[in-house]
Amino acid sequence: QIAGQALRLANHRWIHELGLCTPALEQAMTAHEQRGRSVSLLSDEQGVLALIAVADQPRPTAAEAITRLKQLGLTPVMLSGDNARTAAVIAGRLGIEQVRSELLPEQKLEAIAELQRLGPTGMVGDGINDAPALAGAAVGVAMGAAGSDTAMEAADVVVMDDDPQRLVDLIRLSRRTWAVLWQNIALALGIKGAFLLLTLLGTATMWEAVFADMGTSLLVIANGLRLRRQRWA
Repeated sequence: QIAGQALRLANHRWIHELGLCTPALEQAMTAHEQRGRSVSLLSDEQGVLALIAVADQPRPTAAEAITRLKQLGLTPVMLSGDNARTAAVIAGRLGIEQVRSELLPEQKLEAIAELQRLGPTGMVGDGINDAPALAGAAVGVAMGAAGSDTAMEAADVVVMDDDPQRLVDLIRLSRRTWAVLWQNIALALGIKGAFLLLTLLGTATMWEAVFADMGTSLLVIANGLRLRRQRWA
């Protein structure tokens, strides 16, 4: 309310529902949207007073990160609250084939639930609107530098430098950790199984018992510490 006059800052859909769109305005919005810009409109009861176009620029390493994620066998999907044209332009720049646009926060959560029926699904976001989907995903990853507090609270992992390449490192480290975990399980069970067999044969010694217990623990720890030497590109 300004000087007794009601003003609205609205998106394309709301202005269209209010019946305030004109052919000239549609043409102007289309031109901006085709260049990857999100459009907001300032209007009063009589018509649109101003058009505000804002371009969300992808992070410099985003396209490379998408390429590396695909090389790991992952399928990136963009969930966006922007209009279809803008979302398609940004997705095209990044090399993302699957795009869902004009989503409200609850619709992003529904999309995550749908994707999780096809397999484990992670969600990456930084805004308040992403929080429900971050919480509902198998793994939620929030951007820590530019992200909202709500998004970081809802996420499982926070990327502190906001570099999308860290997502690739996260997945590679997770897979490596999973492999080391199974190595440790096999190592521990194998050594204890061998000692049990020696015990049943009556040839086990006290030193072998110590090795099967404490020695196995040290071997498992040493194997796990190898992860600290891993360097990610």
